[in-house]
Amino acid sequence: MRIADFPVPDTAAARAALELAREYQTPAITAHALRSWLFAEAFARDGGFDAIDHELLYVSAVLHDIGTVTAFDNHTLSYEDAGGHVAIALTAGAGWPRERRRRALEVIVRHNWTSVDPMMDAEGHLLEIATGLDISGARVDVLPEDFVREVLAAHPRGTLAAEFAACVSDQAARKPGTAARRLVDGGVREKLAAHPFERL
Repeated sequence: MRIADFPVPDTAAARAALELAREYQTPAITAHALRSWLFAEAFARDGGFDAIDHELLYVSAVLHDIGTVTAFDNHTLSYEDAGGHVAIALTAGAGWPRERRRRALEVIVRHNWTSVDPMMDAEGHLLEIATGLDISGARVDVLPEDFVREVLAAHPRGTLAAEFAACVSDQAARKPGTAARRLVDGGVREKLAAHPFERL
């Protein structure tokens, strides 16, 4: 398994999502988004998910944390909801039909669920387990180590642990009824600091 096995979708929405992420997010958060996409694709291959929407998965992965940045931080909605609405706006501009635009919102929102049934939402499930791997180390032994090392070399973790912990802690304090509070209470700061990828 290699990065080259998973080509970036050559579409207007995919290009715009990455451009938006790079313009508004820090390099560490964007690298996390790209690792999450690659891990999601790898989990799809490992799990035999043959019929996923690769463009939807890419756009959702790239934008899944954009609701944390100042320009898109909603004062009442959770950051994943806010990011989902950014994805709706972006994909509307790319000509996606309404139902598919809503799917981007659903996938981004569900990445923060504790579990997503793959029979209900394959892309949501894949992004949930991929971000779980990159943030908390869940399923750390599932993907081939050589592939993981290649992904980390291409998209280094950098200051992710400190940045994401601070960001989620801020969200949890201001919006205690959202998933950010659960992440903080679940020890996300400690999980990030102790993540095995920090030592690879």
